[in-house]
Amino acid sequence: MTVPHCQDACAERSYVYAGLEAGAECYCGNRLPAMSVRPEECDHECKGEKGSVCGAVGRLSVYRVDELQLGSRKRRTATYRGCFRLPENITHAFPDSLTQANVTVETCSGFCSQKEFPLAVLRGWKCYCAYPTPQFSLRDAMDSSLCSQDPEAQRLADYCEVYQTPVQDTRCTDRRFLPNKSKVFVALSSFPGAGNTWARHLIEHATGFYTGSYYFDGTLYNKGFKGEKDHWRSRRTICVKTHESGRREIEMFDSAILLIRNPYRSLVAEFNRKCAGHLGYAADRNWKSKEWPDFVNSYSSWWSSHVLDWLKYGKRLLVVHYEELRRSLVPTLREMVAFLNASVSEERLLCVENNKEGSFRRRGRRPHDPEPFTPEMKDLINGYIRTVDKALRDHNWTGLPREYVPR
Repeated sequence: MTVPHCQDACAERSYVYAGLEAGAECYCGNRLPAMSVRPEECDHECKGEKGSVCGAVGRLSVYRVDELQLGSRKRRTATYRGCFRLPENITHAFPDSLTQANVTVETCSGFCSQKEFPLAVLRGWKCYCAYPTPQFSLRDAMDSSLCSQDPEAQRLADYCEVYQTPVQDTRCTDRRFLPNKSKVFVALSSFPGAGNTWARHLIEHATGFYTGSYYFDGTLYNKGFKGEKDHWRSRRTICVKTHESGRREIEMFDSAILLIRNPYRSLVAEFNRKCAGHLGYAADRNWKSKEWPDFVNSYSSWWSSHVLDWLKYGKRLLVVHYEELRRSLVPTLREMVAFLNASVSEERLLCVENNKEGSFRRRGRRPHDPEPFTPEMKDLINGYIRTVDKALRDHNWTGLPREYVPR
């Protein structure tokens, strides 16, 4: 973490201020905190920049984003979400608005970003700012041609164009530890590379409670997973990440969400992580070395044994398929939250859906051949897929998703 790195991150999201805390945490906002303290109370040096001040525990060093050099500041543009029917009560659904002749997407997005709304809505010469709500959920997009009329005709129509601003929907970002120790000790179990970190992001934002981990990963802690530093048996978190298998490790938990992902995708994701961290890609030399086939031989059997052990020794399970969570996020997440004995409002779920990606999705082009599996590797992995598919059915669960079960 450096001051310019935080300023860049906030500039990309259209914020005016960048605040740094405890040497490594970056926050963005459009308003200054109400109370200032003595400058010497900010005494933590930035982890990535000697001599620069990055706040302290409970203290923010605040910098203006506008002080960046013009050439180094890049702002994200608004993302088109689609054409939608107007909600019945516009005043209630759209809390802020701007009327301006020849209003553009950039003008509307900039106005709503400044007001800290994640959605900019255009209808004729009118710009509205909004959050996704049950009355305006963005789930039923209309034909785009209905929104492509001239402004006067569009003003009289019942449709509007919706754009995602660079501002984060903050209605579901507040998280804390459980107020009382949990009576039920719940695991969030998966094979490495199966999307456990992403599932934790969704669970934390849906429930408002931190998740814990059997391990400690400083990178995850610095990205906001505060339960990472808590002892995994503290029972102060809503569930605990684990990749462990084996009877003793499994029977320590009272119940578990078992997250399963296509082994082909899991193996590639975990190999990328081992070689290049949470957000990087393994280099060509890694894929072409003996390291890759050795990895497939040892890890593919672990993918299978991990599921089989949890089916055998788990006391109370909810099986969740990563692909189903991606495809049908809100219903699947609602089921996971209910399993955790937590409640979540529809507004909060819509906020999670709006912030669904989190901070740990690899972006950009994959630098290697997208098909790194030899025929021998495929035969091996397909055998494990059949074994796991049968075991799930034998335990009265739905089998693996059809898209990756060999036929």
